[in-house]
Amino acid sequence: MKTLKSISSLVLLAISIMFMSCTTDPIPGPPGADGLDGVDGVDGMDGINGTTECATCHTIAHKEEIEGKFAMSGHGSMDGAWARGRSASCAQCHGSLGYVDYINNGAVSEAEGAYANTGVMNCKTCHDTHTTFDFENEGYDYALRNFDPVKLVIDEATIIDFGGTSNNCITCHQPRNSYPVPGGTGEVTITSQRYGPHHGPQATMLQGIMAANLTGSTQYPAPGSATHRTGSSCVNCHMNEGTTEDNGSHTFNVSLNACTTCHENMTEIPDEINGFTADFKALEDLLLAKGYIGEDGYVKGPNGENASSSNPLVVSAQDASAIWNYKTVYEDQSHGIHNPAYTRALLKNSIEALQN
Repeated sequence: MKTLKSISSLVLLAISIMFMSCTTDPIPGPPGADGLDGVDGVDGMDGINGTTECATCHTIAHKEEIEGKFAMSGHGSMDGAWARGRSASCAQCHGSLGYVDYINNGAVSEAEGAYANTGVMNCKTCHDTHTTFDFENEGYDYALRNFDPVKLVIDEATIIDFGGTSNNCITCHQPRNSYPVPGGTGEVTITSQRYGPHHGPQATMLQGIMAANLTGSTQYPAPGSATHRTGSSCVNCHMNEGTTEDNGSHTFNVSLNACTTCHENMTEIPDEINGFTADFKALEDLLLAKGYIGEDGYVKGPNGENASSSNPLVVSAQDASAIWNYKTVYEDQSHGIHNPAYTRALLKNSIEALQN
């Protein structure tokens, strides 16, 4: 019995201790060491209240308007041309992934299948993250991927700097380096139907370079002297405020507002410079008559089929220059408006060269 009473007492004691430990505050220990001070935050800009500045652009309404405009553009649809961005030779301009690699690394990847999953161009093709938030003092950067002057792929010794946001455009809107600009007095062997500055010589035309400056009666303007080069820019002309739904902003179609900024009395956008249609047709007809091109504009070999390594067109450097200039003016697609004086000189002097 005594043993049983002893066990009962021990059990009661244990329960009492457990009860006390659950209902009594523990004895506090000594205080811990102070933590390290945090890093001071960056001072805000005067007049900027939190995210007010960000919300100017980063709203759903603003985004939807831009997306609607972009969907109307050649960049937004590309009519399947983006698929060519799957190959390394075209990836720099035809695919979103290749363009980003070129900007970030200075070259596209040569790895097999690197761009197999590339897609049509989108916001993230041209835009990344802001490099500045001090827009008042440093200007809006629009989070564009490139502001730096651009080294031409057709001639790496030549660098074009349109300044600011327009440099982002030059990265693609320049001739590719498949064929050198013809010159000299020898012969030129053309082994491709696409001979010429495929596909986007807009930047070099605006600058007034990289065509074949044949000697003739029409003088060439100095490089960089075109009014649209010195007094405007890619962005000012092609992304100005729209006058209709299908121009301005991210449609990249020129609006009348862009023109009247300088041409105050203009009431409609011109389709071409004076005399362009007649001069372009005269040059085209001469090339057709010589059998150098076909009705489709492609360069032809001696058997009348498209020029190729097995069907090369061998012509004088002068005639090759005329072909090059024809393709340059055609691929520019501005009908001379980018650089009227340069376009006029290329056409007229090429016509004279073929006639002589």
